[in-house]
Amino acid sequence: MKKLRGMHELYAEDEIYADEMLWRRKTPLTRRGFLRGAGLSAMSAAVGASIPFAKYMPAGLIPAALAQTDAPFEIPGKNGLMVLNDRPINAETPAHLLDDRVTPTNRLFVRNNGIPPFTDDIEPLAWRLTIEGESCLRPLSITLEELKGRYKRHTLQLQIECGGNGRSEFYPAAKGNQWTTGAIGCPEWTGVRLRDVLDDCGVARDAVYVAYEAADTHLSGDPTKRPISRGVPIHKAMEAESLLVWEMNGEPLPPLHGYPLRLLCAGWPASVSGKWLQRLLIRDRVHDGEKMTGQSYRVPCKPIEPGEAVADQDMCIIESMPVKSLITYPKSGIQHPRDQKLNLRGHAWAGDDRVRRLYTSVDFGATWQAAKLDKPVNRLAWQHWQTSVRFPADGYFEVWARAEDDNGESQPMVLPGWNPRGYLNNACHRVAVMVHA
Repeated sequence: MKKLRGMHELYAEDEIYADEMLWRRKTPLTRRGFLRGAGLSAMSAAVGASIPFAKYMPAGLIPAALAQTDAPFEIPGKNGLMVLNDRPINAETPAHLLDDRVTPTNRLFVRNNGIPPFTDDIEPLAWRLTIEGESCLRPLSITLEELKGRYKRHTLQLQIECGGNGRSEFYPAAKGNQWTTGAIGCPEWTGVRLRDVLDDCGVARDAVYVAYEAADTHLSGDPTKRPISRGVPIHKAMEAESLLVWEMNGEPLPPLHGYPLRLLCAGWPASVSGKWLQRLLIRDRVHDGEKMTGQSYRVPCKPIEPGEAVADQDMCIIESMPVKSLITYPKSGIQHPRDQKLNLRGHAWAGDDRVRRLYTSVDFGATWQAAKLDKPVNRLAWQHWQTSVRFPADGYFEVWARAEDDNGESQPMVLPGWNPRGYLNNACHRVAVMVHA
């Protein structure tokens, strides 16, 4: 069940937080906020005109043009996304809005664990990244400007998916954001290879993990707590596709996606790709930061019964995501004439692996037909597929899509094994079609 909250409700609970989330307004203790840059642009777009006296607008005030309604708020620059939570901000993209081959910035899902840092006042080129840790031979502190100048830059299209994508389908319900299918995207990213930077620092032989720490703050406001600090094993960090990025789709990273610098380790849960990156740790052990221990981003090491409790020591860390696909055209629920073919298209991906076949079915999986499947533009990019189908009669039909990876692993037609946190649902995507004469 998605969570849609009205603007009045949001402001009533915490007007300062509402200002920060909706308009990126920084509000000092004087209670006189200042609105400029992206925040001013967002509010101007919402009211439909420029705001000449924006600097005088009191903090925590809903513009009169918007105060007449309590419609659910939208994240500026993310029109069409479904907001699942607002503290922290989390929003997903309906499948039909993911039809582009390269995911547009305004269509990429949002997943936060804490409160994003206020970035309007920073000088991006002066943003500093520190690399250290037990297995770092030569600790390094480097600015974004130095990072750009010292290492070769690379631009790759890379998938990024929340580990809980599809959680809403599990029963019994699992705790967490109730994602349907839209916590996935494949934008184009620009940055430098993580391994080039790690090689400069010197990675000791006993190195096990590379972890991140970021500039976001804990929901409690406690500066001693981190909302999240995860990472990947050394072999994943050293892949050619693991990047430190500052651009998405040829533009600076948006604030909600990690501006000015983030980590990108495609094919694994998006939680390993830390945003607002400040510090990397080369560890001599599996990282034990926030949301690395207990049951966070872990699944039972062995299959269990739905609803069964699992001890922490019997949970295994999620690594490569499972094979999956999405129907992005048509939108579910369309009307279609029986005497015409229906064109279908979408994307498929398989974590660290590659998709080798894509099938569709219109008879609830009784029979399947192969679709045309494109090669990925580079490793760890999603793959595009297309086909057309005919319907034998009038009535209600479902089109199902099923991908198979190069290891022979295939999407299940029904829900995969239940787990306490609702991770890794890769059941076939389905869209409804009403066929008529």
